[in-house]
Amino acid sequence: MGNDPILEIHGLGKNYPKFQLKDVSFSLYPGKIMGFIGRNGAGKTTTLKLIYGLVKKDAGEVLYEGRPIENEEAFKCDIGMLFGGIDFYPNQKARTIAEVTRRFYPAWDEDLFQKWVHYFDVDLNKKIKELSNGMRVKFNLAVALSHGAKVLLLDEPTSGLDPVSRDELLDAFRRIAKEKGTAILFSTHVISDLDKIADDIAYIQNGSIVAFESVPDFKKHYRHIEGDTASLTGSERDRIQHFREKDGRFAGVVYDDDRIIESATYKEASLEEIMLAIERGNENEESPF
Repeated sequence: MGNDPILEIHGLGKNYPKFQLKDVSFSLYPGKIMGFIGRNGAGKTTTLKLIYGLVKKDAGEVLYEGRPIENEEAFKCDIGMLFGGIDFYPNQKARTIAEVTRRFYPAWDEDLFQKWVHYFDVDLNKKIKELSNGMRVKFNLAVALSHGAKVLLLDEPTSGLDPVSRDELLDAFRRIAKEKGTAILFSTHVISDLDKIADDIAYIQNGSIVAFESVPDFKKHYRHIEGDTASLTGSERDRIQHFREKDGRFAGVVYDDDRIIESATYKEASLEEIMLAIERGNENEESPF
């Protein structure tokens, strides 16, 4: 994956009464965007909180630039953490939040902050609750980028945003990674966003990492298939993951080397299609009503 990792996660673990995060390991590289995917409750947010130190880990370690984190304050100066849909001090003006925040960061760059605010067109005179969801995320991103963050941990940053606002943020993330060399760990359920910008994928399932590789390597194991339903036998249908049928046509996902029907059309599967295939398999159950 090139260069040395800026953030390394080794054997991270956390035990809760009804959930266990088990031996989570992956690495984040400068200038790369990693998509962090999995179902609700798989452990994505817990992992991010453990990395940032919001939750105490039961096992494992986090290495920053090859070394264990000894100075948490210095570490957090280099890390930006964004939670989508969560706002602190909603009745305070954005300007006030920025003025308070800058005091905690020795490397705060006020000129850079103003440039980001201008770029994102954020009105600092508005209260946080008066900003749209998209503007709140952009404001928080401007703050994170103005204290010298080398790593961005994003937990559902585009949650609830309209398609235009999401696309604007994706462009910003792409530019930040490419031009600033910032490493981005992007947890989201809008998997189509990752098809647009992710370089690597970490897939978590039931508290464990089941895949960690580049997007092309992850995708090469699967293919999208579609064709005429009449051409399928029952055994062939059972080999298609996440089978769907409409108007005499079928679509689904197969393993890359599984050419079920020669007349069918095959193409690269999207990340969302692959995730659905992994999670739902060939249990192509019908609706109960």
